[in-house]
Amino acid sequence: MVLLPGIERENFLRTVEMKGCEWIPIENFTFAPATWHKYREELEKLILRHPAIFGQYQAGQRNFDYFPANCRKGMFTDAWGCVWYNALDGILGIVKESPLTDWNALASYRPPDPVVYDDTGASQSWNAVRARVEETRKSGHLTAGYLPYPSFFNRLAYLRGFENFMKDLIKGSPQLSTLIEIVLEHDVKLIDSWMEIGVDVMSIDDDFGTQDKLMMSPRSFRKHLLPGYERMFRIAREGGSHPHFRSDGHIVEILDDLIEAGANILEIQSFCNSLKDIREICKGKVCIELYIDNGRVLPLGTPKDIRNHVKEAVLELGSEEGGLIFSADIYPETPLENIEALCRVFEDYRYYYTRK
Repeated sequence: MVLLPGIERENFLRTVEMKGCEWIPIENFTFAPATWHKYREELEKLILRHPAIFGQYQAGQRNFDYFPANCRKGMFTDAWGCVWYNALDGILGIVKESPLTDWNALASYRPPDPVVYDDTGASQSWNAVRARVEETRKSGHLTAGYLPYPSFFNRLAYLRGFENFMKDLIKGSPQLSTLIEIVLEHDVKLIDSWMEIGVDVMSIDDDFGTQDKLMMSPRSFRKHLLPGYERMFRIAREGGSHPHFRSDGHIVEILDDLIEAGANILEIQSFCNSLKDIREICKGKVCIELYIDNGRVLPLGTPKDIRNHVKEAVLELGSEEGGLIFSADIYPETPLENIEALCRVFEDYRYYYTRK
């Protein structure tokens, strides 16, 4: 969960709690480093034209040639010992080498301490994190904590290697419960740290789906993974935070499970899950954060296609009570005119239920 700067707290929480919101929030509107690198000042000018979405952005504050350590072309080893390969600067790649492909390595394996190091291996100061959250809270804006991607499920798959882990779920490998507990304890410790600070939203980011199906059977998910999410959601709720869960891909078959487990916000991709299914399963039961189609509509559609896509989502999923949030991640394949079109339709429809 990457909050837009200065997202207004009261309206966001009323939306999540379905208590009547003034406008449909746009929680996340981010650009991949490669997108910044491609469009540079032109993207900056676009952002400056839409302060209602992006807040008080200052020209010149972005280094267009900066790529985080884990998004630079070449090989990168993270704090867990997973070796990543990035084919391009500015786009997170794939794990090529996994430290636990051999179960014999499990006995001596130790995860990074999340209170000391982030997932890239960089040291972090929770005093500095606390100070940033306090400053945000005092200004009246929304505060959020997060598990960095990859979190629970994806981290398990990266540690074992994807194919190995899928086989583990099917076979019920005897070491599987030990590995799950190692990763879960790491994530719980990080959530506990956020709860000690106190945040409005606690975000957990995973990817369960392909373009048209789950990566595993719903039965395997419920048996091996769902108890971990139930635990994490419960800790967040007991800490006074709204659990926010995001997954890429098709996840319709487990949406009910995630709602029952205690998620208050479900971020769902609009191009892998039909709006009809999302409406029937989620509307009125959980706050829907719709992740706008950046696989087809944004990069390949026309501005009219984008407008129709967002309008349909507002009509299908929104209400006067709230329960709908938008988010978008923009990659370099998306034309500038389409980014502009998305900004305009967000602005045009954000007050749809209060200014009819």
